[in-house]
Amino acid sequence: MLNSDIENKTLLIVVSAPSGTGKTTLCESLCLSLPTACRAVTCTTRAPRADELDGEDYYFLNEREFLARVQGGEFLENAFVHGNHYGVLKSEVRAKLAEGKDVLLNIDVQGAAAIRERAEDDLVLRLALVTVFLCPPNLDELESRLRGRDDSFEGDIIRRLAIAEDEISQKDLFDHTIISGTREADLEAMQKLIQAVRIDRNKW
Repeated sequence: MLNSDIENKTLLIVVSAPSGTGKTTLCESLCLSLPTACRAVTCTTRAPRADELDGEDYYFLNEREFLARVQGGEFLENAFVHGNHYGVLKSEVRAKLAEGKDVLLNIDVQGAAAIRERAEDDLVLRLALVTVFLCPPNLDELESRLRGRDDSFEGDIIRRLAIAEDEISQKDLFDHTIISGTREADLEAMQKLIQAVRIDRNKW
């Protein structure tokens, strides 16, 4: 008999998108709208902010602890960003799946690729994994969204558009693609996708 992690048919939902497409808003809305959905708490080596709690906002590790976990193969994916390490522990994801939770990861294209690779060697993760690429309708629309942000600078916009073009070229590596529209439309499309995936997997 398969173990309870697999029998529960819980999902590991990985959402990637170019910067400015709205994946963070989508993931936050999805967690609020789906009682089974939760986010995985990420490990980081950066210092906690005043309002952040260890184990709730992040797991705060020093660099030696973090790198030891990397060496031990404990991360589902990890990256070095703006001078700090970030990573999602396999044990964190598996524990939430075992609790009957759908785990939602808002992650970049490289992180999604790393997760697909790690899941190949882990039956529970492989059977739970669903990858979704949230794609802007076109680069002109993405540029408009980026320019609508208060914190966007010209050089930053040009850099993000170049990265976005590369990321969009990899969308076929994902299980599903959603063309981004309004926030409400994106959420509805994501909800319907998850429902369809769950129905399909319950046939296994």
